[in-house]
Amino acid sequence: MTSDLLAPLDLAFWNIDSPEHPMHLGALGVFPAGSPSAAARAADLLAARAPGVPGLRMRIRDAWRPPLAVRRPFSFGGAGREPDPAFDPDHHVRLHAPAEEFHARAGRLLERPLDRARPPWEAHVLPGADGTSFAVLFKFHHALADGLRALTLAAGVLDPVDMPPPRPRPDPPARALVPGVRRLPELLRGALSDAGRALDIGAAAALSTLDVRSSPAFTAASSGTRRTAGAVLDLDDVHVVRKTAGGTVNDVLIAVVAGGLRRWLDERGDGSEGVAPRALIPVSTRRPRTAQPPGNRLSGYLTRLPVGDPDPLSRLAAVRSAMDRNKEAGPGRGAGAVALLADHVPALGHRLGGPLVGQAARLWFDVLVTSVPLPSLGLRLDGHPLTEVYPLAPLAPGHALAVAVSTYRGRVHYGLVADARAVLDLDRLALALTEEAETLLTACAS
Repeated sequence: MTSDLLAPLDLAFWNIDSPEHPMHLGALGVFPAGSPSAAARAADLLAARAPGVPGLRMRIRDAWRPPLAVRRPFSFGGAGREPDPAFDPDHHVRLHAPAEEFHARAGRLLERPLDRARPPWEAHVLPGADGTSFAVLFKFHHALADGLRALTLAAGVLDPVDMPPPRPRPDPPARALVPGVRRLPELLRGALSDAGRALDIGAAAALSTLDVRSSPAFTAASSGTRRTAGAVLDLDDVHVVRKTAGGTVNDVLIAVVAGGLRRWLDERGDGSEGVAPRALIPVSTRRPRTAQPPGNRLSGYLTRLPVGDPDPLSRLAAVRSAMDRNKEAGPGRGAGAVALLADHVPALGHRLGGPLVGQAARLWFDVLVTSVPLPSLGLRLDGHPLTEVYPLAPLAPGHALAVAVSTYRGRVHYGLVADARAVLDLDRLALALTEEAETLLTACAS
């Protein structure tokens, strides 16, 4: 068994995963097609390059008893990464029939769980029905990668770009196994006790935010279905709003989400008055320009979205104030940092309590709003430039909607993922985001 044991947060994502709630993230990239055969050539190229990316050959296996040399506290009942001796890129890269609409096809593909016996990733190549473009849907299990790590893995199969690679950071030395390994009953009691304390802390943090009304539009029963949609903004317009009204680019992008949700709730008849959903905003704890070690390095901020506020500039000011308070406290404090508690739960606790932790997410936050970094240099596949890229976040148990956003080549791309049975009008929310951006721009000009 490999010594590359999963970090606690990776292990949590691995154990939360189920057919009803597949825990993979992704991205839908669109490329112009130079010829009708462009999609098939792209699929062949992705499959040829995949074996040369070490992270794409790693599968995840149970590690009930890792080798003594790497055994350390909390490792019993965990899992680890190891090279797949039977790795075949054709199991991961798939060419599909022409698609009339990329997002419609992506939603159906996104709801399919990844094969847990193989390296947990896929690349689906979708030719456009009119032959003028093709799309690639990348899927990575969240136990394999966070957003930055997924970008690094995907970039490994795209055309080389003239940019410095991320600087690797070695894992800290493994601690020696503590003397006197506990017997299994003691391990069980300790694991459940530690998991329970973590859940108690997380629940207390969540309950402290239950003073404002949410909306049933953000909840969903377990259906396992997925729907995706996308919206594109001009980054120059975002900078105009930022310079006029203050705040950061991220503040403006979060305020656009708040205003878009307000329009969407009102139009579907749910009503936005008094609604302030809790948005979990993940924060990477990696050092800049660093994608190693593999897996997740995340904390988060928990922020109320001022959906009930009718004034767009007032919504932006509220978002700015809330984010300033979060930044002042830092990513290691506050209700949004509950993910850090994973480090204090033994591996067996994650295995036994994974489903409970997943369900607790509904008490913790209402909607995920995450930013995925992309390089400013243009990305290509077989010489075709990447023109659109929609990041796609995993949908937590009990949730109906997740929002991811990336800036790329002067444009902002929102990727929306929803439970397909709970949210039938996701395209309307995508349109509401563009309308809200226009409203903010108009408000700043008046």
